[in-house]
Amino acid sequence: MLKKFLFLLIVLESMAGMLNASEPPDDKKGRRIVSGHIRDAVNGEVLIGATLLVKETGTGTSSNNYGFYSMSLLPGTYTFTWSFVGYRNLVKQIDLRSNGVVEIELTPAPESLEEVTVTAGKNENISRIEMGIEKLRPQALRTIPALMGEVDLIKAVQLLPGVQTTSEGGSGFSVRGGTPDQNLILLDEATVYNASHLVGFFSVFNNDAINDLKLYKGDVPSQYGGRLASLLDVRMKDGNSKKFSGAGGVGAIASRLTLEGPLKRDRSTFLLSGRRTYMDLFLPLSSDDDVKNSRLYFYDLNLKLNHRVNAANRLFMSGYLGRDVLKSPDFNIGFGNQTFTLRWNHIFNPKLFMNLTALWSRYDYELGTADEDPDSWIWDSDLKDAGIKADLSWFTGPDQVLLLGLQSFHHQFNPGSARGTTEKSVYSDYTVERSYAFEHAGYLSYQHQIGDKLSLKYGVRASLFQSIGKATVYHYDDDHEVADSTLYGAGEVYNNYAGLEPRVGVNYMIRDDLAVKLNYNRSRQYIQQASNSSAGSPLDIWFPASPNVKPQVADQVSGGLFRNLRDGMYEVSVEVYYKQMHNTIDFADHAVLLLNKYLEGEIRTGKSKAYGLEFLAKKTEGDLTGWAGYTISRSERTMAGINHGKTYVAPFDRPHNFTAVMNYVVSKRVSLSANWLYATGQPVTIPEQRYEVRGNLVPYYSERNGARYDDYHRLDLSLVLKGRNRPKRQWTGEWVFSVYNAYCRKNTWMLSFRQDEDNPEKTYAEKTYLFPVIPSVTYNFKF
Repeated sequence: MLKKFLFLLIVLESMAGMLNASEPPDDKKGRRIVSGHIRDAVNGEVLIGATLLVKETGTGTSSNNYGFYSMSLLPGTYTFTWSFVGYRNLVKQIDLRSNGVVEIELTPAPESLEEVTVTAGKNENISRIEMGIEKLRPQALRTIPALMGEVDLIKAVQLLPGVQTTSEGGSGFSVRGGTPDQNLILLDEATVYNASHLVGFFSVFNNDAINDLKLYKGDVPSQYGGRLASLLDVRMKDGNSKKFSGAGGVGAIASRLTLEGPLKRDRSTFLLSGRRTYMDLFLPLSSDDDVKNSRLYFYDLNLKLNHRVNAANRLFMSGYLGRDVLKSPDFNIGFGNQTFTLRWNHIFNPKLFMNLTALWSRYDYELGTADEDPDSWIWDSDLKDAGIKADLSWFTGPDQVLLLGLQSFHHQFNPGSARGTTEKSVYSDYTVERSYAFEHAGYLSYQHQIGDKLSLKYGVRASLFQSIGKATVYHYDDDHEVADSTLYGAGEVYNNYAGLEPRVGVNYMIRDDLAVKLNYNRSRQYIQQASNSSAGSPLDIWFPASPNVKPQVADQVSGGLFRNLRDGMYEVSVEVYYKQMHNTIDFADHAVLLLNKYLEGEIRTGKSKAYGLEFLAKKTEGDLTGWAGYTISRSERTMAGINHGKTYVAPFDRPHNFTAVMNYVVSKRVSLSANWLYATGQPVTIPEQRYEVRGNLVPYYSERNGARYDDYHRLDLSLVLKGRNRPKRQWTGEWVFSVYNAYCRKNTWMLSFRQDEDNPEKTYAEKTYLFPVIPSVTYNFKF
């Protein structure tokens, strides 16, 4: 990996050198360059996606993921306006005679506006080329009603058009008919393979530690790949560079604390954030001995350090550690994520920006008995990634940017190992062989504007996936039975998959407040998850493409009409999409997925498609703000060996989905919020008939996903009471009272079919639901 890192660095430096040499200090057309970073004036955090608009030319740009911006113009005097949602605009007149560095600090708007604004600036949604992208600021989510009072970023994502929750209360989500494993989830660019705590009731993201969140529903930038459905890009805060500060909350089942501040003012900062549930503290009060002797909790820690070496160089280090623990007198379960990111930002010149990143992530779980006797056992599994990325941003002119980069990752899959824990164990060791793979990619993307109305974005991503030994590859016959096997040595590359992923976007601005957009995106997925449950499980395993498993490929075409009303106070959009997928993976009926050496024999592949229409309306200003979204969609699969070869609906096909999210500011200290959700019931396979075999009744399942649960709907409410604002007092607090499922809708979580004890000839369906009305209270504070 070190050799690859050095090689990538040499290549990147060579590319940057060529680009740098091609541009003199003032470019060939005589343009001058203004560049710098855009930050929060209060805490020094970079503002991702902040905009710069030049009044005289009508051109503009936005800051990248590290707050850097660059704009080139002919010499002259210009009026620059920097803006960002929730902040006051900053207007400066600059006589641009030579290149200049202008570091910008924007002042937050009054707190009431900061909390309720949900968009990204005046008409920015109209002018940007991207479509199918949703930006959510953590500050805007504090008032959204939450399960058990804990603000959750993924729960907010599930309220967006085109996004479906995979189960009641869960953190899994489906985007435009895709499966949860088709979502790439990144935390400071490191992959998070399981974003759930407490089997999905909470996500791994601590709202107090997050600076920025974007969801790409298909129009994924060329620098990202490896998933078919979406990209959820989450960025941690850098840490307050102005002063020491803190934030936190005390809730019904969890508490959290975040500390941040300068190690050296305006040069080095830190952020440390922790969260833990404490339900286990109350278990000893139970009269049930099993409950009394059990423990159930999760914790997570976020750490980030950054240092500004000089004006051109900055270093970042961030990490995450989280784990769920369940201990009972009978068994123990533990699972969790770890991520680590090391980044170097370098500015070669005002137009050329580089980010070099080293990444590591791991997800693991273990399950075993609690006692130490001959029947005791333990089962564990993990997945590890290590990788490097090099990204260059070349701002070639007004409204023009060239992005290019290289990346390489090493994957290690440990599907599972089970063994006895004592010398006298009755169990022998059983291990499913590990798998290893490299995943490489290079990309090139260019964005520019033609005239005043037309903007283009086009690029290509080239990816290569290599399976490497030591490995045993099984060969299967037409009945999916093992017929032979081949053994490959350690480090031997025994299989390659490669392909191009073109991506094109067009934006035509009919007026300043009206635009039509078109997009095409091809993506390839080389690793996927094996799961028998639509709700997902911590014990699900990831497995790679191989000689028996081809990579999944998706082509998505989308178009949309975007309109702003009353100077951006209202935003309305309609998007339509069609997605065709090849080599889609599903599993045979009654497939055995866990601890199975012959997992690939359970796989069935075919084609699938998803299409839909998404409506979204937002109100971004005033006392009443929020959004409403409605999605009409279908998702279908056709596979040999499943459903008799006939087309069937995909696991997350929900034709109708409606969400409404509203917040009303009653006064400076009081606000009310509400969410209402409705969705068509989730597809499910149920027995339609039964037959008797030797006196036993056996269910007969006919059509895959041929039935549905009842339609899902739920109302959540929230009341926020703020403390008095006292200028000399640094401590501020607020009480959040919320009610989940306010009218006690008993939404189906699972159906079980049981034989009637009084009449064995009859079978009845038993519905399991998770949540009645759940009130909660949380106290949030800042200092």
